[in-house]
Amino acid sequence: MCDQISDTILDAHLASDPDSKVACECATKTGMVMVFGEISTNAVINYQEVIRNCIREIGFDDSAKGFDYKTCNILIAIEKQAGEIAQGVHLNRAEEDIGAGDQGLMFGYATDETEECMPLTLVLAHKLNATFADLRKNGTLSWGCPDSKSQVTIEYEIVDGACVPKHVHTIVLSVQHLRSKRVEEVREEILEKIVKKVIPAHLMDDRTVIHLNPAGSFVQGGPHGDAGLTGRKIIVDTYGGWGAHGGGAFSGKDFSKVDRSAAYAARWVAKSLVKAGLCKRVLVQVSYAIGVSHPLSISVFSYGSSSKTDDELLAIV
Repeated sequence: MCDQISDTILDAHLASDPDSKVACECATKTGMVMVFGEISTNAVINYQEVIRNCIREIGFDDSAKGFDYKTCNILIAIEKQAGEIAQGVHLNRAEEDIGAGDQGLMFGYATDETEECMPLTLVLAHKLNATFADLRKNGTLSWGCPDSKSQVTIEYEIVDGACVPKHVHTIVLSVQHLRSKRVEEVREEILEKIVKKVIPAHLMDDRTVIHLNPAGSFVQGGPHGDAGLTGRKIIVDTYGGWGAHGGGAFSGKDFSKVDRSAAYAARWVAKSLVKAGLCKRVLVQVSYAIGVSHPLSISVFSYGSSSKTDDELLAIV
């Protein structure tokens, strides 16, 4: 929720002023949203409207669900980007000479185990959540509320460095529901309408362990159940534990923040290497220094899944 609010504010600024420099954070708890950060822009944004519309689209429209976009308090604490950072990164520079907004390491990962070149564990976990959201919104699961979490564990075989899925070991899915719905009914419906529709049948068998709302009822969700903060789910935003992560979050950041743009670029490079058939999976690492426009280093790790050496792949990059 906080990631979406931060990105919605970013999008609103970029739509009006593509040169906006945005570093927007969000925190939320029961009945309260606080948006804070540094933004330099020529755009004029109605923060109240943008934030409330975002929360409404997520589905938090009633206090019974843990949050209500209509009645929540919204606090805004936004200042301009620090002058020293602006001077050292982008002021009076041509676009191709704009420097990195900070130092750090960023990674891109790709694998040939799915069409998306993403790990199957992550793809299935995303599809479980997305299917629940779709069924909730179209009324099929009218008792559903916006909060949900998923996790998929798969047994793999490593063949010439490539990851080959063999068996879904464990599925975890917890979904928020109205108080009027018994948890036993919730489990039955999400098994039939979500799990069995999403998980490939050939990867499931009697050994597959399935945990559906394993803690029992899940009525108190959203910010009422757990405080939220932008950038707390960096692994689910990337590769679900595969590859590596430099620690920087994505949401609420314009392209000058290499936490986001460099990670996207590294992913594009990694996916291109896999799609070109140069390797079956690969990790690309880049590093930056604040104010410097080009990477300090680029590294490629192909896990032995390529007929070429990592140095040869790096030369291609």
